[in-house]
Amino acid sequence: MLRGVSNATIYDVAKAAGVSHQTVSRYLRGSQQVRPETGQRVQQALDALGYRVNSAARYLRSQRVNRVGVLAHRLDLSGPVRVLNGVTAAGRERGYLFDVVSVDGNDADDVASGLDLILEQQVAGVLAVVQSSAVIQAFQHRGPGVPLISNVALEGESPLNQLAGEVAADHLAGLGHTRLGYLAGPSTWPSAADRASGFLRRARSLGCTLVWEGEGDWSAASAYRIGGSIPIRELGITAVAAGNDSMAIALIAALTDRGIRVPEDVSVVGTDNSPESGYLRPALTTVDVDQEGEGAHMLLSLVAQIEGWPASEVSGLRPPALIARGSTAAI
Repeated sequence: MLRGVSNATIYDVAKAAGVSHQTVSRYLRGSQQVRPETGQRVQQALDALGYRVNSAARYLRSQRVNRVGVLAHRLDLSGPVRVLNGVTAAGRERGYLFDVVSVDGNDADDVASGLDLILEQQVAGVLAVVQSSAVIQAFQHRGPGVPLISNVALEGESPLNQLAGEVAADHLAGLGHTRLGYLAGPSTWPSAADRASGFLRRARSLGCTLVWEGEGDWSAASAYRIGGSIPIRELGITAVAAGNDSMAIALIAALTDRGIRVPEDVSVVGTDNSPESGYLRPALTTVDVDQEGEGAHMLLSLVAQIEGWPASEVSGLRPPALIARGSTAAI
């Protein structure tokens, strides 16, 4: 095969791989309709021919722009950053650039201002790495025109956060815990409500009782403050789940400072599988959520609208999975 041919077309790639040019196009879009063995042949041909997406020529020909506006919030937390990483990685592969505007997702005026700033630019679409009701309202007030995607809307198709709550409940119930506590994220965030409702619904179906419920703001500081007053012994709580890992980590610290041992006295489980969660002592049991995949899914859903290809070709999402570590144990 020829190597280092920078002006190769998808037709050249298709011939080298022994497939149709439509198959090459689907592979470049990340379609699940391409079988793994076929995708491997296409990738080998891409590498051998030195194929590169010429995004500038592509968008000049189509008279389209290749910039996407992104609303972001709390980029000091690993969850939003991981979603944003998934967005930008998937977009970069398809020749898209990003204008990221950081907003306070709980402030409707700030969200609206950030969205207005993006829409004043020449962008092909807008997506939000923010899961707050303020973002939903801001998007609903915009008329048709530039495609708008929020990961809140994504949950209607694939309820990742509800499933994450269910996985946590399954784990604690499987260890014999029946008197549970739950520390949720802010109620203004549908993702927090979904994680809490999924946990509560599954726990009840397994014969468990939620005897305590609290609400943090996703931050470690809020969880440490709340953890200092949870009536663990008074209510007979043997396990607590948290809406994200930052709160779970701080909750363990607060309980330890009170002389309550984890997991000997109380088991604690988090959500997100943040990078630092496995390096605590005890290491944090958590629910791994495919946040990079969620970001990629959002971007591809937006690109499907922009470029007019079937939404059915958007890649799927990996379901939440338990990562069992030292912070939980059988009752």
